Amino acid sequence: MIRKVNLGKSGVQIPAMTIGCWPFGGGEYWGEQSQRDVNNVVHAAIDMGANAFDTAEMYNDGESERSLGKALRGRRTEAVVISKIGPSNCRHVRKHCIESLQRLGMDYLDVYMLHWPINKLAVEHFTSDRDIIESPPTVEEAYAQLVELKREGLIRSIGMSNFGRTQMEEVLSTGVQVDVNEMPYNIVSRAIEAEIAPYCMANDVSIIGSMGLQQGLLAGIYPTPGDVPAHQAHSRHFSQAHGGAAARHGEAGVEKEMFECVDRLREIADGMHIHIAQLSIAWILKKPFMASTLVGSRNVAELETNVKACSYELPDEVEAQIDEISRPVLDALGNNPDYYEHSSKSRIF
Repeated sequence: MIRKVNLGKSGVQIPAMTIGCWPFGGGEYWGEQSQRDVNNVVHAAIDMGANAFDTAEMYNDGESERSLGKALRGRRTEAVVISKIGPSNCRHVRKHCIESLQRLGMDYLDVYMLHWPINKLAVEHFTSDRDIIESPPTVEEAYAQLVELKREGLIRSIGMSNFGRTQMEEVLSTGVQVDVNEMPYNIVSRAIEAEIAPYCMANDVSIIGSMGLQQGLLAGIYPTPGDVPAHQAHSRHFSQAHGGAAARHGEAGVEKEMFECVDRLREIADGMHIHIAQLSIAWILKKPFMASTLVGSRNVAELETNVKACSYELPDEVEAQIDEISRPVLDALGNNPDYYEHSSKSRIF
């Protein structure tokens, strides 16, 4: 059975693996996704104990929420549902929460997160309204509304996503109980280890790690950098030239170091007779600061492979070996967890 832990100080229990729902509903980024496959994945995940589902109002323009809601009809009480609001919408948190609930066909969310911190660079990715960009809502304004939603019973737990240490300190200084921070974390995206994870552990803020398989890279589906679609190669892991128009970071990337790491991971996984995706997930869950890892599964076969990793006990020496072989990537990318902007322009601090 998949282990479960309480998120922060809440009574919301989260399984070791959370289902990433960004592809649900289909869209330009991930391509088509049949509702039948979504239904099958959601029902199988609940049956396997991986009953947490992460979506957001921006995923496929709300279609992810609609698709997840359809799949959960008749099984809502068995699921933990997480959704997120963009920072540009935080003057009207209640309105956007209700709209998410309407798309989902539900009367409450288990966790509602602010998708990105409220700063000019982050807000610019959510709106072209110059008034909002130049004068965004304050943290106090946003979280006061979240507290009211919790009082009303529309949400059970308050969270944040992509918040750095300084930004978390700002939120927690308001006195709001924040139970979870969702941050990128995997073998080739380890920036949170330096400051964010220790701060979360010291302040009872659980961490859900996003991009558990680095969008398929750590599942071994791309033999070389050239096999990664350009629109999925827009993070600082890849060269600006590879990411093309989708990339905006302007950096050289770490493709050589990253694929050398992936090749070594394949060797380790083969020697242990497990799938590279299972090795990658088991490594994440070995870390004491991880409550859950966010992994996408497009069909039940992928889901079954991924869920098996949750019950795999990774030996200490293998964890240490993976830490070492991924060190060159960490050293090159540094401790900045915003993998999409130039290191000097981070939205996370």
